[in-house]
Amino acid sequence: MKAWITGALTVTLAAGSASGAPPDPEPVDATLSTSKGERVQLARWRGKPVILFYEDKDSTTLNAPLKAELFARGRERGLLQSAFVVAVANLEKYDFFPAREIALSYVRDEEKKAGVPILVDLKGTLGLAPWKLPTKTSTVMLLDAEGTPVFRHSGRMKPEEQDRFFTVLSQLVGQDLTAGREPEAHP
Repeated sequence: MKAWITGALTVTLAAGSASGAPPDPEPVDATLSTSKGERVQLARWRGKPVILFYEDKDSTTLNAPLKAELFARGRERGLLQSAFVVAVANLEKYDFFPAREIALSYVRDEEKKAGVPILVDLKGTLGLAPWKLPTKTSTVMLLDAEGTPVFRHSGRMKPEEQDRFFTVLSQLVGQDLTAGREPEAHP
């Protein structure tokens, strides 16, 4: 299931935020929209850990290596169904006619390519409390099954930040994802 990373807009994580503050210790929720205008609550994805990618249009490739590695490790270990991947496009600066419809059309095209839904944030909701995510970069968050943030990183992830991400994700899914993939044997 490509939902592990391929369709996710972009990711970035580290323990705490870029400012070093720990994530809020209580479950969080927000109401966003699908690319077709349906309103949905993020709480809809409770019951499993959630890997949340929140990106603006200029940051979608910032953490492409993490996305690729996440999908590869999940597929290799048979864990693609162990967590939800939720991609959210920050379209706040396009929330006016006719830009809104053009931006939503672009998101729908990306959904078709990736084969996963991409939620849209037209009002900057995830930039406000309790989320307080930066709106002009790539942010990756891990939420536990109850919706409590346990990991957040904004910006391009360094290798040590990716290691921390996989350590926390391993704890959430109950399987070791910290070791890199085994090299494929060639006959």
